[in-house]
Amino acid sequence: MTQQEQGQVIEQVSTEVVYENAYMRLREDIIRRPDGSPGVYTYVDKPDFALVIAVEEGGFHLVEQYRYPVRARSWEFPQGTFPQLATGDPESLAREELRQETGITAGRIRHLGRLDSAKGMSAQGFDVFLASDLTHGEAELEPEEQDLRHQWFPRAQVEAMIRSGGITDAATLAAYTLLLLIGE
Repeated sequence: MTQQEQGQVIEQVSTEVVYENAYMRLREDIIRRPDGSPGVYTYVDKPDFALVIAVEEGGFHLVEQYRYPVRARSWEFPQGTFPQLATGDPESLAREELRQETGITAGRIRHLGRLDSAKGMSAQGFDVFLASDLTHGEAELEPEEQDLRHQWFPRAQVEAMIRSGGITDAATLAAYTLLLLIGE
């Protein structure tokens, strides 16, 4: 089987981290295309994240926070990565993100699927979880989340927010699609 048939159409010749901080790396790879010509591919290297759909009483718990790159506040399902570029168990991460951002702990959690975040510019993926049998407590926000707020919305209102453009977070919309496909 050829490289192209295997889906390996671009060969990595070398890789270099050209920038790094506590949240991400920017990599620049020297590549060789299938025709043998050289090239450069620059991409964001971030750890995978977990997203949690917390369902209760026919509705969902969302968080809203300011997202600096788009200069706007955003309603979305709770989501996040391990600190300091660490990796680990996606379910543990999902449970911790839900607890930190909303104060909610899940008695039951179900893995709905794994998705790519923005594969044209990053290898980052995410796991989607459905949380139920919820217990409420106090959130423990990180300094970067000091403007985060949490609110429960009925399903009809969430769907209206999606239709009107009130929810534009791609990961949230993709996760909601997974939820609909399993019939929840």
